[in-house]
Order: sequence, then structure tokens, then C-alpha cells
Amino acid sequence: MNDPLVYLNGAMTPLSKATIPVLDRGFIFGDGIYEVIPIYGRKPFRSEQHMARLFRSLAAIGMPNPHSKEQWMELIGKVVAAHPADDQMVYMQVTRGVAKRAHAFPQEVTPTVFIMTNPIVLPSAQARADGVACVSMEDKRWLRCEIKSTSLLGNVLAAQNAAENDAVEAIQFRDGFLTEASSSNVWIVKNGKLMGPPKDNLILEGIRYGLIEELCAAKGIPLEARRIARVEVFAADEVLLSSATKEVLPVASIDGQAIGNGKPGPIYQQLYAAYQEAKAA
Repeated sequence: MNDPLVYLNGAMTPLSKATIPVLDRGFIFGDGIYEVIPIYGRKPFRSEQHMARLFRSLAAIGMPNPHSKEQWMELIGKVVAAHPADDQMVYMQVTRGVAKRAHAFPQEVTPTVFIMTNPIVLPSAQARADGVACVSMEDKRWLRCEIKSTSLLGNVLAAQNAAENDAVEAIQFRDGFLTEASSSNVWIVKNGKLMGPPKDNLILEGIRYGLIEELCAAKGIPLEARRIARVEVFAADEVLLSSATKEVLPVASIDGQAIGNGKPGPIYQQLYAAYQEAKAA
């Protein structure tokens, strides 16, 4: 689909014709929020949780929510219906709107709302069978990572670091403790227990985070959220990534050092299978 229909400020329009004024605060300041919802068989997956996070992010930056949950879901349905793929990845973005350039919030401005979708691209069978390579780096982003902001330069630089090192992800540490990757939550496994960083301002609480908590409870996998030291990551039996596009993905190496035996482990296998069951439910 070369020129898919997207939603912009009240109308469906071809992507090539969707434009915003240059004084939109999303363009000038990155003053906006976004959300991404996977679609399987034309049905949104965990839309309640995605909507709740969108609403939390908007509230956190003092931006009025332009739509109710029901209105959002109706708009998403229109964009999904206009695309031929059954499995999609819907992207939604809300900026504070168009105003004279000044840092403080403008008064009486209308938010800009944009929604598009693309076919979902999941990791290859080989990546799942072999595990993926990652690099490590210091987390130099701002301290409000729980907000799903469009101001993503720190994440962009981390992703570029991974790309330049032929890695799938850059796993970040702040003051010696694990935070997250450029666009994934990170988990470690030791002696059969899954562990992840606490849900605080240093990570974006991925929707997969809550799902993995549910899957662990259902499958009897011990789970602990706590601060995880860098040395623990490299000494882990398994390291996993989770995100909307990666689902659950095994890490074979970090900085060229094998994780565990360098192969996907049993906790990954259980969680991936359980994830597929949740998608099909």
C-alpha cells in the first residue's frame, strides 16, 4: 500500500498529503505524546492498557485529552479498516498544537492528533532460534522516562549506537543499574527466576511488562521487580527483551559476551509460547 490512508485532525487523508504547520509544538519542541498498539487479526491487543498509558502520559505533561477512550478506539478502527493487512501496528500521536514559539504552554490551543498504521514486522524465526546481539551503554536520557513522549533523541542515539555495532538493541544502565533498552524493556533470568527493573520514572512501563507479570503468574514462573546491577546482567542465565514489535525476544550476547550458554533458554521458551496463547485468546 504505497499511500495509505491516515487520520489527521478530523479527516482521513492519504499519508503523502498529511501535513502540519511548522509551528506545531510537536515539530518545534517535541511537545507531544505517542502510543503504539499492535493489531492481530484486525483486533487491537491489550488496548485497555495502551489507552490507560496514553491517558497517563497526557496527564503527566498537562495536555488536554482531545478524545474519550471510545472516540479513540473508533478512530483507530477507521485507520485499521482502511489498511489491507490483518496484523498491523497502529501509531497515535498527540501534540500540544500550533502556537507562537514560546517554551511555556500556550493558552487555548487545539491539540494535533495523528494516527497511522503499518503491517507489523516481528523478529525472524532465526532471531528467535539463535537469540540476538546487544550492546551496553550509559543511560543519559532525562529522568521522566515513564512518559511516552515524542522527545526521543536519547532513544534515537541509543538505537544508532546499536546499529553501528551490528546489534539489535542498546541495553542501558544508570549509575550501574539496569534501566531499559532504546525501545524495549529488559529482563534477566537467574536460577529460574525472572527479574526486571522496578516500574519507576527511569523506565517506560511497557505494556508487555504487565503482560509478562500475568504470564509468569499463570505459568508459575517466579518474578521479582528490583534494581539490577550491571554485573548481574552479564552473569544472568538468560536476558530477554520485550516490546510491541519484539514481543519477547532472547538475547544471546551483550558487548560480544555470551549470556548463559549463548542460546535462548527455557524461561524465554515458556514466555514466548504463553505470549502466543495470549494473542490468540
